[in-house]
Amino acid sequence: MIQPIVHSTAPVTLVGAGDATAEDLQKSLKLAPLCVAADGGADLVLSENQALEALIGDFDSVPQALLSRIPPARQHRVEEQTSTDFEKALLRIDAPLVVGIGFLGGRVDHQLAVFHSLTAFPHRPCLLLGQHEVICLAPPRVSLPLEEGDVVSLFPLGAVRGRSQGLQWPIDDIHFSPASRIGTSNRAMGPAMIEMAGPEMLLILPRHLMPALVAQLLAPEAARWPARAG
Repeated sequence: MIQPIVHSTAPVTLVGAGDATAEDLQKSLKLAPLCVAADGGADLVLSENQALEALIGDFDSVPQALLSRIPPARQHRVEEQTSTDFEKALLRIDAPLVVGIGFLGGRVDHQLAVFHSLTAFPHRPCLLLGQHEVICLAPPRVSLPLEEGDVVSLFPLGAVRGRSQGLQWPIDDIHFSPASRIGTSNRAMGPAMIEMAGPEMLLILPRHLMPALVAQLLAPEAARWPARAG
């Protein structure tokens, strides 16, 4: 079992080396004040003079000049090459929620690998901030303070079913699967509720809903997925 490196009772910002801006970092830190970098994500953190709690990764994209600015005790090199830097970091953060920036945009294979990690490790709640959207693994149940017309996209990473209230096209009794039925470009009629039977569905919402989604994922009554068996 992988032992956590970072322990926090507050949400954690995890910074990757992909597309992310100083504005993204500041937006995330307002909601998730402890900052961790995955490999080359340290560049953005240090360039913005933000405190770095830990650097986690295989360090194949971290220049030595950058490493020299990080205390050795906060450098956590993970040598194995069977997982991505995102996965290495996510599994070593023990927090109620991780907000990831720098993991969307850029190479499609990198994004797909990140989505794989979300569903492979559903017990590590994580929200990803992109240029236009926020993405997370849909929890067992979530209520969202949406407004009429807000885009709500659902993309299955496996076979899964669910139900909804407040969506223009309800998802009840639909057998979702990446090979047969997806749920992109649905729309809210107002406040909405979504329930999923399993941890195989990506929930994609407009970027401006990030604070509301974070609040829902952190709510004391929020339902969470357990770790997958094995």
